[in-house]
Amino acid sequence: MAKIGVLTLSDRASAGVYADESGVAIQNILKEWVISDLEFIYRVIPDDYELIVNSLEQMCEQGCDIVFTTGGTGPAPRDVTPEATEAVCEKMLPGFGELMRSSSLKYVPTAILSRQTAGIKDQSLIINLPGQPKAIKECLEPIFPAIPYCLDLIGAAYIECDENIIKVFRPKKK
Repeated sequence: MAKIGVLTLSDRASAGVYADESGVAIQNILKEWVISDLEFIYRVIPDDYELIVNSLEQMCEQGCDIVFTTGGTGPAPRDVTPEATEAVCEKMLPGFGELMRSSSLKYVPTAILSRQTAGIKDQSLIINLPGQPKAIKECLEPIFPAIPYCLDLIGAAYIECDENIIKVFRPKKK
């Protein structure tokens, strides 16, 4: 069973001003694409650097194979998700952010303001996603085909997907 962390970063959602839609969207997308058994660890917290760092570390310690963050990747003063992710990770994978920005530019010119990134802590892959459900799907679609193989390489859970919905890439064994 794969353990998936979903960490929503929003001052207002964490205060109950509105319901979190982005963290729910991530879970719904993964339930549609992944046929392996999934367990979700889900939290909604404020945009606070130390709280984000601690939550990412806890989710990795709890054995999350992937931790998706949503929100806090823009240029606003309270947007500190990439900095917190970099503080936690031992290895950065900038290609994830590069592809998400490139793909998002097809929809909005402000995609260049996004600072999403990804990295590895122990056997956990951490990926920053945007804060809007529509943008989450637009960013997950291009990067997801590489995620299962990345998990294989770091010794995390083996994830199988519904190939009729999303095709993933794993090199053919010789």
